[in-house]
Amino acid sequence: MRNVNDDDPYLWLEDISGEAALAWVAERNAETSGAVAGGDAFGVLKARLREVLDASDRIPYTVRRGEYLYNFWRDAEHVRGVWRRTTLEQYRRAAPAWEVLLDIDALAAAEGEKWVWDGARVRRPEYDRALVRLSRDGGDAVVVREFDLGTREFADDGFRLPEAKTRIGWVDADTVLVGTDLGPGSLTDSGYPRTVRRWRRGTPVEDATLVFEAEQGDVAAWGYRDTTPGYEREFVGRSLDFFRSETHLLRPDGTRARIEVPDDASAYAHRQYLIVTLKSEWLGQPTGSLLAFDFDAFLAGDRTPEVLFTPDPRTALAGHTWTRNHLILETMRDVSTHIEVLTPVPGGGWAREPLVGVPALSAVSVVDTDPDVSDEYFLDVSGFLQPSTLHLGRIGAGSEVLKQAPHRFDSAGLTVDQHFASSRDGTRVPYFVIGPDRATTPGPGPALLYGYGGFEVSLTPFYGAVTGRAWLERGGTYVIANIRGGGEYGPDWHQAALGAERPRAFEDFAAVAEDLVVRGITTPAMLGAKGGSNGGLLMGAMLTRHPELFGAIVAQVPLLDMTRFHKLLAGASWIAEYGDPDDEADRPHLEALSPYHRLAADRDYPPVLLMTSTRDDRVHPGHARKTAARLRELGHRVLFHENTGGGHAGAGDNEQAAHNSALVHTYLWQQLTGAERPVIPGPVTATPNAVPAAPSGTGS
Repeated sequence: MRNVNDDDPYLWLEDISGEAALAWVAERNAETSGAVAGGDAFGVLKARLREVLDASDRIPYTVRRGEYLYNFWRDAEHVRGVWRRTTLEQYRRAAPAWEVLLDIDALAAAEGEKWVWDGARVRRPEYDRALVRLSRDGGDAVVVREFDLGTREFADDGFRLPEAKTRIGWVDADTVLVGTDLGPGSLTDSGYPRTVRRWRRGTPVEDATLVFEAEQGDVAAWGYRDTTPGYEREFVGRSLDFFRSETHLLRPDGTRARIEVPDDASAYAHRQYLIVTLKSEWLGQPTGSLLAFDFDAFLAGDRTPEVLFTPDPRTALAGHTWTRNHLILETMRDVSTHIEVLTPVPGGGWAREPLVGVPALSAVSVVDTDPDVSDEYFLDVSGFLQPSTLHLGRIGAGSEVLKQAPHRFDSAGLTVDQHFASSRDGTRVPYFVIGPDRATTPGPGPALLYGYGGFEVSLTPFYGAVTGRAWLERGGTYVIANIRGGGEYGPDWHQAALGAERPRAFEDFAAVAEDLVVRGITTPAMLGAKGGSNGGLLMGAMLTRHPELFGAIVAQVPLLDMTRFHKLLAGASWIAEYGDPDDEADRPHLEALSPYHRLAADRDYPPVLLMTSTRDDRVHPGHARKTAARLRELGHRVLFHENTGGGHAGAGDNEQAAHNSALVHTYLWQQLTGAERPVIPGPVTATPNAVPAAPSGTGS
């Protein structure tokens, strides 16, 4: 049998737009469509999911910029979306009057490009011009164009940049700080900008003044101007890896003063404060703490912190947001949100009081504030079975309900529970179960287990209308595992699964799967698993390490070849999370982690669906392509679907999103219940003749 550690026969599938690779993709897509998307039930489900995504009565979440509330909106009429704005007075109405600033559908039609909105940087505090970012078909790389908010047109004399992973922000009306692709030497090994330049209107970007430069092996360089009235200042810095960085104050004379905090801490200036979030112990404060310093005193050498938050074993910092005179602190206790309002006290210290009315097992988030002007806040409250309610409040003056989303799926008879599984090393791993009330619906049933477990990303409660319609309504149980590698219990929870310790995340997920069976919620044959990106690596680990626990697996935009990830697209930026395949100390554990290299002919794997996007310029589609080809060669049951657009999200519009979700849930329902179970293409004989010849010009 061919050893892919020594000789990878499927490198030709890494040629993203190669003729042979795309022909192979087309064949696999046709197989998957025939096996999963051919019945009437698929079309009905897709239409119901598209209805959810296009619904006109969704809450239009906004960002306040001056007197206006800005929103980006997609629906059936606006497939690619419109950027628009309104006033608070109008927003309070059931049907606000919106001023459309930019119609992406019209722009795409006029220019013959599949433009996808990627946001805009509006100049503050004037709010007169914007740097609009547009992606071709959903990739991370964008074009940048200056937009005049007064004329609602692109500025003829505006800043413009071609497609790149650009970072750009305003300095003043005629100047920006920019990092972009300027040819050889301008990008890091990860493909992000290596330099920060001061670019003045009307001059070539190539002539922009260099103000900061990162190393080739860094992830990226960045720079920005703090435009807070009375506190205007500029900062530059570099991301040493995904978790470590350094920040410098850029003085008016061009010299720099480094902000001397640990390189794994995050730090920023807000008015007179320097705010630091710790990822390791410092100044006698534990990992996960939130500290405040007087900014000028800190630069002068004072290291006396005011402690805004200290974690405990069950409580972690979830986030924080400023209003004009207060700090809103979001924490998680066993993955349930709690919110406090902190107020600086003259002479030192901070007063604390809870923000009341936050229900248990809910998702509560501060959507927006206007920290330059007021103490207003927009607060979104939802739960697994409770649609969002958007509140507008003012600290110290109560709140009002602005918007209420309707129920999108039938939740009658459904309950939400939180349980804890015991992992292999005894760690308690929390997980949420959303499904039929077991008091009235006893016995095991089909269940879908979702996880991520990386990059300190926390999985918190949310109202999932698509999951509700596609899974819960027809009797399925949905489970979310809060495994290590995430941020549910702060930096320590994440760091416990870094590098060679990544198997702890896998063991946590397997422990949850086993606990679901012990509790009688499901059986291995009726248990499916789903994850994307880093969660796709998790799915690959379940496939190759714990195949006996699952009846079917879906991996979306997955990371699967752990020996070459650093050579593909943005992969080098994740070395701090996984390790370096070129480092002799890391190579053994990465080979052991790599699902692509663990595949074997003599294992009994559950059926698997692999999904990716040709336009994913973050996680290379070659990961999913090669793994599908390898599984086919070894005679295992595998389906593959590659969307031609959509970037790392896998979908660039609601039509694609509805199709992808319908594929996932139809496939899993078929496999876990036997209903209309498809005939998955049979084994491909594992002989050299079964491997297509690699087109010329491919390779590492």
